[in-house]
Amino acid sequence: MTQIAIVTVSDRASRGDYEDLGGPAIERWLRRVVASPCVFIRRIVPDGVESVRDVLIELCDQCGVDLILTTGGTGPSPRDLTPEAMQQVITKELPGFGELMRQASLRQVRTAILSRQTAGVRGRSLIINLPGKPASIDVCLNAVFPAVPYCLELIGAVPIVADPAMFD
Repeated sequence: MTQIAIVTVSDRASRGDYEDLGGPAIERWLRRVVASPCVFIRRIVPDGVESVRDVLIELCDQCGVDLILTTGGTGPSPRDLTPEAMQQVITKELPGFGELMRQASLRQVRTAILSRQTAGVRGRSLIINLPGKPASIDVCLNAVFPAVPYCLELIGAVPIVADPAMFD
């Protein structure tokens, strides 16, 4: 069974000052699209290199998660450090994911060029950084998810089956 982790990166959500909207949006989207059995693991961590790096390493190395989707921390503000944490975790960067997410997002909002999303591999785990806004999450997942099952196969992760009707 595929293990999918959803990591919300937010100072306010981690303190309970703000309701996590990104994590639930990702899970709702996945429940509509993923046709194979899967288990969801949820985490909320504060912004910062160490907090994000540590949870990603734990999920990959200790939990053996196949797919990790992060939300938040990809903008240009001083506390947005998810891409910096990713660089310390991944062994292979997959820049095409970020390129496609920005391209798809630009059709919706001109400020998408400020996003620093990326994706990469650590062992048999695929990690994809998503934006924090639920509407942007949907746009980005619609753009890149058709490549996810094949990528998971290539890296030796547990296979995932997506409903092909969702991408026609």
